[in-house]
Amino acid sequence: MKVPRKTRCFSRKPDQNRRASGGTENGRATRILVGLLAICLAGCGGSGSNGNAGPGPNPTEAPGPTPTSPAPVPTQSPASSACDDTTVPSYSGTFAGIQERIFERRGCTQDVCHGSSQSGALDLRADAAWAELVEAPAVGSRFNLVEPGDRDLSYLWHKLVAASRPEEATTISGSPMPIGAAPLTDDDLELLRRWIYAGAPKTGTVPDTAELLGACLPPAEPISILPLSPPLAGEGLQLVMPSYPLPAGREREVCFATLMDFTGQVPAEALDETGTHFRISSTKLRQDAHSHHLILNLYEGSYSTDHPSFGAWTCSGGTLDGQGCDPQLQGSCAEGLCMSKMVDVPGCAGFGPNDNGFAGEQLLVVQQPQETQDLPEGTYRSIPLRAIVFWNSHSFNLTDKDHEMNGRINWTFARDADVPVVPIFASERLFGMSVPAFDRQTICTTLPLPERARLFNLIGHTHKRGKRFWVEDPSGTQIYENFVYNDPVNQYYNPPLAFDSTEIAERTIRFCAYYENGLDADGAPDATLVKRRSETPQNAFGLCAPTHCAEGRVAETCAGVGDDASCDSAAGAGDGRCDACRLQGGVSTEEEMFLLLGAYYVEPETTTGP
Repeated sequence: MKVPRKTRCFSRKPDQNRRASGGTENGRATRILVGLLAICLAGCGGSGSNGNAGPGPNPTEAPGPTPTSPAPVPTQSPASSACDDTTVPSYSGTFAGIQERIFERRGCTQDVCHGSSQSGALDLRADAAWAELVEAPAVGSRFNLVEPGDRDLSYLWHKLVAASRPEEATTISGSPMPIGAAPLTDDDLELLRRWIYAGAPKTGTVPDTAELLGACLPPAEPISILPLSPPLAGEGLQLVMPSYPLPAGREREVCFATLMDFTGQVPAEALDETGTHFRISSTKLRQDAHSHHLILNLYEGSYSTDHPSFGAWTCSGGTLDGQGCDPQLQGSCAEGLCMSKMVDVPGCAGFGPNDNGFAGEQLLVVQQPQETQDLPEGTYRSIPLRAIVFWNSHSFNLTDKDHEMNGRINWTFARDADVPVVPIFASERLFGMSVPAFDRQTICTTLPLPERARLFNLIGHTHKRGKRFWVEDPSGTQIYENFVYNDPVNQYYNPPLAFDSTEIAERTIRFCAYYENGLDADGAPDATLVKRRSETPQNAFGLCAPTHCAEGRVAETCAGVGDDASCDSAAGAGDGRCDACRLQGGVSTEEEMFLLLGAYYVEPETTTGP
């Protein structure tokens, strides 16, 4: 197997592709969500060993190479501390700061550039810039200048990166930008990245951009992303997620059902041989930036929408919002959507009829607010024309304003495609970590691929204490690496990586993750980074048992809840807190995961002669 030195898929650079679909190596999604609670109990109770991975990892195992410039992880705050300093500039919002700092300071708005002369048919003056950029087609590229939520599909990003980080640049037309001025700094690029990631809003404050601007910004409020336009008739379909309330200061994971019905909307050439499914060549998801993950599960049981477990079906949105509806009757909610009862539960565990119908295919597994999945030419995924689907949405609202979560999925029809794609959802050690407070751990496992597999996509998943995720091919060569849990590298390979050997060892990839629980950049104890019982959210799989001091005599051992006195900095000081816990697996952000996603297809066998 040969690993290309540089790989691109559809003009995108691998280390700038961040998202992927999921599934199992045999083409059916892992039944992880059905047994999620049982898996969690097993993962949280043991040392993290696994029969396929050999002995459990050493908790003090070294993390491997240190990243040279990992992107910082956003930590949302209600207001900018710079507002206390009258010498710093103030802006009405993040984009106003970008306008002044990136466009105006570098002369991009001068008349001879993107001012009155509108070089390249682009006007970047303050009263026109946002409309000229967001969802506006780029000259010389198939991308928009700014695609809300997706820097990889934003041509402005590529033009600016080409000047600042030429070693990371993908193919562009014309010259890198800006011309005749200093390239953007790392802080400038991070500012732009966060703005795009949040949906490229015209107004409002994107969390943690005030520090990058060195400016005063208003407190952050929830941001509703621009709705995704549906595909043209005959080219694809759009599935809209019913919106749901996300209260201020809350993390929420919900589950609900809808009846997906595209009968009569798919051209004959996009249908499969049975006429019950259609084939797609690409998926595009756009949600509000508050999303942590979205999983769309296919219900394959024997019951219909009238099963009592679905509860009362009601309209979401539109003029009939909150009124009862019949999911079998299209248009029963007018312009709104008909949905089942909604429950707050991790992974949809226990939701719906108890007939194992939930153990069906996962039509979408996305760990980011936005996702674009383009399949290799000649390959496809199948989607049923009509089916009950379960929506599992996990989101955060770290502002002090209530919000309504929104999301839309576009599917583009595949034509002349006859090779099915096999999603990867490698979760055998999903909750395999067990990291003592103020310590570290590395865990690894393997994934065999079938003969003639063509691997074209990989993406690693951890939560916030996962500091590094990497994948190695059978020779030990690293083929994937990520350092940022909430904006992971979504790596595409073009050409795909080929696994043709008859020996399984030569078709087995190894993937690992490194975790830290309460250590700073120098490896010293840091109570602000350790898992704490008092900060365990509502959707966790249980409160942890404290083992170490999180306040007072930080990192010293203690005897659990109620033993705060052992943590006092001096006898009777009253400043101690026994609150630091072992880091184990679970679904909340205070717990961890170890998951490899991606996709491959199997090259058809060639025949010679009669």
